[in-house]
Amino acid sequence: MTRFSWFNATALTLGFAFLYMPMIILVIYSFNASKLVTVWAGFSTQWYGELLRNEEFLSAAWVTLKVAVMSSTIATVLGTMAAYVLVRAGRFSGRTLFSGMIYAPLVMPEVITGLSLLLLFIGIGLDRGVLTIVLAHTTFSMCYVSVVVSSRLVSFDKSLEEAALDLGCSPFEAFRLVTLPIIAPAVISGWLLAFTLSLDDLVIASFTTGPSATTLPIKIFSAVRLGVSPEINALSTIMIGIVTVGVITASLITKQAAVRQAREERMAERPA
Repeated sequence: MTRFSWFNATALTLGFAFLYMPMIILVIYSFNASKLVTVWAGFSTQWYGELLRNEEFLSAAWVTLKVAVMSSTIATVLGTMAAYVLVRAGRFSGRTLFSGMIYAPLVMPEVITGLSLLLLFIGIGLDRGVLTIVLAHTTFSMCYVSVVVSSRLVSFDKSLEEAALDLGCSPFEAFRLVTLPIIAPAVISGWLLAFTLSLDDLVIASFTTGPSATTLPIKIFSAVRLGVSPEINALSTIMIGIVTVGVITASLITKQAAVRQAREERMAERPA
């Protein structure tokens, strides 16, 4: 067992400081009374009020959430189906091509993906807007869902499905009643990953967006080029707070589920 030394403590402290100090400074300066983000002029929450009155930021946030929910939901459905086929269908004609097309966006540069989708939408005459961003985000996030779900399906005991089929379930009922509840954590994780990737995307959205659909990353990037404003600090602080609450909530739910499962296992092991 490695002994915890002063060197390890220093390296760990510097590593965490490098990761989190910029965010801490950003949060502090979001409460700055001065319009200059580098000059502290006292504590104030006025920029949060200004942010709530900024229609452009609010509209971009609504478009981003709408795109993220729709694209992550579609990507989860398609990615789960693709993972099920790759794991359970065995060898079939075109399997190599199919798996290559599923996993290609994992290694494809985002610039190439965005440009190719832009040329596709122009070629078929599809006006760029919310629909094109949803299709683009679904395309590149579906492969991440497929990887997450397939990793769970590989370790899944197939005899459970076979038992359900022997008891009279159809293949769809066996999947819905047996397989899906067991792989649900992986499916939810895939949805959350696709949702996060959609919220964070800038490059692909910049190629596929239109005048009527500006996402929040594009809006922030456009505003930062003219200089960082206190409103952007306030917006970033709100996003950090939402992520923090979500991570803590997910951790508590996971811990409670583990405790409940351990208690149920102990009760099942007790002699009658």
